[in-house]
Amino acid sequence: MKDFSKDTKRRNFHISDLKKILTLNIGTVLFGALFIYMVISILLYLTSSRITSYQVTAGPLSRNQTYTALAIYSEELVEAKASGYITYYARDNSKTKKLGPVFGISDERETPSTVELQGDDLESLRTSIAKFAYGFNAANFSDTYEFKYELEGDILQYAGVKPVVDVSAKQSPGETEDSLSVRPLSINNQTINFSERDGLILYSADGYEGLTEESLTKDDFTQRAKHKVNLRTSEKVNLGDPIYKIIDNEEWSIYIPLTEKQTVQLAGRDRIRVKFLKDGKTQVGKFSILQKDKDFYCRITFNSGLIRYASNRFLEIELVTNTKSGLKIPLTAIVNKDFYIIPKEFVISERRDSEANFIKETTDKSGKTSQEFIGATLYAEQEDHYFVDKSEFKEGDVLIKPDSTERYIIKDTAPLEGVYSINKGYAVFRKISIIDQNEDFCIVEQGTSFGIAQYDNIVLKSDTVKEEEILY
Repeated sequence: MKDFSKDTKRRNFHISDLKKILTLNIGTVLFGALFIYMVISILLYLTSSRITSYQVTAGPLSRNQTYTALAIYSEELVEAKASGYITYYARDNSKTKKLGPVFGISDERETPSTVELQGDDLESLRTSIAKFAYGFNAANFSDTYEFKYELEGDILQYAGVKPVVDVSAKQSPGETEDSLSVRPLSINNQTINFSERDGLILYSADGYEGLTEESLTKDDFTQRAKHKVNLRTSEKVNLGDPIYKIIDNEEWSIYIPLTEKQTVQLAGRDRIRVKFLKDGKTQVGKFSILQKDKDFYCRITFNSGLIRYASNRFLEIELVTNTKSGLKIPLTAIVNKDFYIIPKEFVISERRDSEANFIKETTDKSGKTSQEFIGATLYAEQEDHYFVDKSEFKEGDVLIKPDSTERYIIKDTAPLEGVYSINKGYAVFRKISIIDQNEDFCIVEQGTSFGIAQYDNIVLKSDTVKEEEILY
């Protein structure tokens, strides 16, 4: 006998299972809709043409070349005239006047001595200390020692410590005191040595002190060939040891070895602007090119600024030859477009946003004429006419000159170079005026009417967009 209870259970099971499958909740619907939207968006993105924007920047077309220059100037190493321990009174890389104390030398290490100062001298020292304290930077703690030496030298001068002039060194009756030899002065068991001339004091040597333009070779530009030596020491020095270096002339020169290409590029100049990468400062110097055997060098001579760079024999510099500057844009953004040319006297009035009004004359089929005001966007101007978009008029349109019966028939066109500005979300033609260009970029004038400005957004590739196309 057939078991109907089993069939009923089986049938009931299938019906309930089907109801579960057909039952939809709100989460499933939202997830499905979101999934479909994502798929469609991805397909549209992959199949659509993508437009890349470019932000306009200002500057030169290309970077100036950088070089390593070697400095040559009038310098002399001053040697110890006796052995002993040195006390320094002139600050490193600072100027000293003639007969100013530079260093003292004694048989024993420096012992403290007492000097009494009064009045203006004491006030001058206080001012110097206050200035140093105000500009002190803990990162340059070595400046403290430099200031100590300078302060000690000032104290000696204020205390009346002066050199003894060697009268016996006179060469002729007409010789002045400034040309006499200077003898060291002994004080407190220390022999004070004075500078025989004005100059810049340096306590370092690098082996290039005897270098001249005549002896210059390519090997001199190998920086590792010689090593900078610190002359300042707390140890005992011997007779003939170098104590300091003095530079007694403000005129100095830098030399740069040139390739044949660089020689051709720089030829014909007599002055050039140099940017020193050490501190970012620039100077203009006299420029010339030297040839020694088969090698070429450029020489740049200055009359000031040596004190900033005297401690560096080799200087990283930039020759400022790219003086043309403007708005930098890629060549791929440039587009050429034809415009109608309309004489300026046919403009009724100009409005904001580079727009102008014209009187247009139309004739119907019966020969009846009428006039209407037409507003058009101006894209450029020259001496006697404006450039108007061809979409504003059509060839053969007639314009009437204000307060006159003179007519002008629109027909002549002229091209303009420009880019598509997308600042407003759609492509708008903007005129450019190219100053200079290379293989990839050009620079255009800034501040031109109907043009672009720094930080404007333009289309990177002009062939990927049409004018007035809405981009976003």
